[in-house]
Amino acid sequence: MPSGSIYVPRDEKFTGASPQNLYETFWFAGRKNRIRVRAVITAAGFVVGNLVGPRLGLNMLAAGIGLALLAGGTDLFIAWRLHERTAVWRGKRRGEVRTGRLLRLGLRRHGYRVMDGRAVPGEASIDHLVIGPGGVWIVDNEAWSPDTLIARYGERLFFDEKFGTSVAKGLISAAGSLAALLTKETGIEVSIAPVLAVHGGKIKARGGVLHGEGLTVAYPRRIARWVRTHGSTEFTEDQIELLARTAARILRRMS
Repeated sequence: MPSGSIYVPRDEKFTGASPQNLYETFWFAGRKNRIRVRAVITAAGFVVGNLVGPRLGLNMLAAGIGLALLAGGTDLFIAWRLHERTAVWRGKRRGEVRTGRLLRLGLRRHGYRVMDGRAVPGEASIDHLVIGPGGVWIVDNEAWSPDTLIARYGERLFFDEKFGTSVAKGLISAAGSLAALLTKETGIEVSIAPVLAVHGGKIKARGGVLHGEGLTVAYPRRIARWVRTHGSTEFTEDQIELLARTAARILRRMS
């Protein structure tokens, strides 16, 4: 993408274009090439199906068509998936809506409560508050360009060449303030783990979950499972109910 380098002539048609618009421009410009590659993959699937089908006792033509459709469909799905991962960053979807839906789908049947769009007194608003048998978490959402590398070196988080400290400090501060407030109001000792749901970008960690500087960074679809398997407490149903009711009372709902 053009960056104004003195070594690269400026292309006037890209002047003033946002990274999102440039991404869309290049994506659609590559459509014909993707179709050509998909056609080759589909044809290769047809040939392989014709060769392998009879050896497996299958009709040659049916096996060829079936494998061709499978190969072409798989390539189409992968391309769609890559483009869909940038939807929040491109402004086509709301990250908090997607994450909230995934949290409820993966946690409610396990006894967790999920509250969306709450403001912690004296702190920034939080996108999601999760309360359940394993503890309490706050989850925020951020969108990054698809080529952003998110990694940990030592104990420090990096988003490309930028430190993750500023992101971590804000969420950790909100988690600490809310934990102290819930502890005071309920008499239950509460600690809250902050989680950042990343839409786009590439998390350099097995399983799409990374921890550093007191902050967990994960793809939205990985968070519910991570919460279920990384609980640090054992709250009873009564304690969960009390914490949820107290949080609903003291936290202002964001419109």
